[in-house]
Amino acid sequence: MRRFRLKFRLRGVAVTLALTAGAALPVWVLAQDTSPATPTPAVPPAQTQPSVPAADPTSPDQTASPETDTPGAENASLDLVRKSDKDGKERRIRIVRTGTSDDTGIFAVCSPQEDDPEDAPNLAVFSETGPGGVRITIDKNVIRVPLAVVTQQQPKDGQDGSDGRVDASAGTARFLETVPTDAKDRLTRCGVEASPKPAPDTVFVTQGKTELQGQKLVYDETDGIARINGPVTFKRANEKDPLTGSSERIEVNVDDEKTTLVGNVVLNSEGGRVSKAGRVEYDDAANLARLIGTPEQPAVSIKGGDTLRAGTILYDLDKNEVYAVKSEGGTITGEFVEEGDATNSAPAATPDTATPGTRPLPPRNPSEDPNGSPLGPTNPTLPRTP
Repeated sequence: MRRFRLKFRLRGVAVTLALTAGAALPVWVLAQDTSPATPTPAVPPAQTQPSVPAADPTSPDQTASPETDTPGAENASLDLVRKSDKDGKERRIRIVRTGTSDDTGIFAVCSPQEDDPEDAPNLAVFSETGPGGVRITIDKNVIRVPLAVVTQQQPKDGQDGSDGRVDASAGTARFLETVPTDAKDRLTRCGVEASPKPAPDTVFVTQGKTELQGQKLVYDETDGIARINGPVTFKRANEKDPLTGSSERIEVNVDDEKTTLVGNVVLNSEGGRVSKAGRVEYDDAANLARLIGTPEQPAVSIKGGDTLRAGTILYDLDKNEVYAVKSEGGTITGEFVEEGDATNSAPAATPDTATPGTRPLPPRNPSEDPNGSPLGPTNPTLPRTP
């Protein structure tokens, strides 16, 4: 059996691939802006193109991007489509190569070969060393990396697209001049080589005003969670009181549309507030973060002589102020020092030990009530600490 690779020039059109395998064409590789290979008369041109599903123009996640594409650029793209078992909704993960030059990267797709199972997934390689990189949009997060290898399952009958896996990090990819006769790897057999080289601060994540950096992204359809391994560092712009921080990793739950910083999370405001927790659910658009304590890493926020500890602490990202939320069976404790009286601090009363008839103070005005947050806080039991 003769193996071959086809390359095409795609001018003035953005391409979205469903990656469905053609029965008459067991192997094909699609590349951007490459010199065309010698045509093979036995394979008509119509058999070299995969089907192209219609993209959803109303989805904000597909268009959100910190980068501006060059007008008329032929940005190759691919969508993974995930249908949630929880609410039945379809959510898309979009991968786009922002560059168009052979000098800065490639885009290639490899379908199952003749000796592969019929339901074998398709593989796609995106690489781009230019400033726009490879752009991956997951929920509210826009992620920029040099290299992404995407595995997409064959769509079932009646499905518009399918789910799969994404491995993204620093690295490069190239087309092989010759394919080794003893090659076993799917990509190598298709004439493509991908060389991942994970390194700190090479996976860039943007969510609103917040910019985060990690070293490797892995999304898998088995649980629908994208994990970005760290060390993770981040910063959030604020004219009065910028915020920086760190964590061990980031988790993006596609079904729940939730982004969480995980492991030894630290938030440092320039104004002097230091907050720590085991997990932090982060929503830049709502200007709120939910600090969730664990037995090993309790939620705590400190500013000057004031210390607040609780099962959950709500953090106002714009004002760098905090609210405590008492979890079921938990307690809230704190030490609040009057200005000029740093030596006579006393623990604040918790709801379990408060004098009968006393009530905690409410927020200063209704618009700042954390109960209105999309993060869904309930029962705020202590006044905020500025």
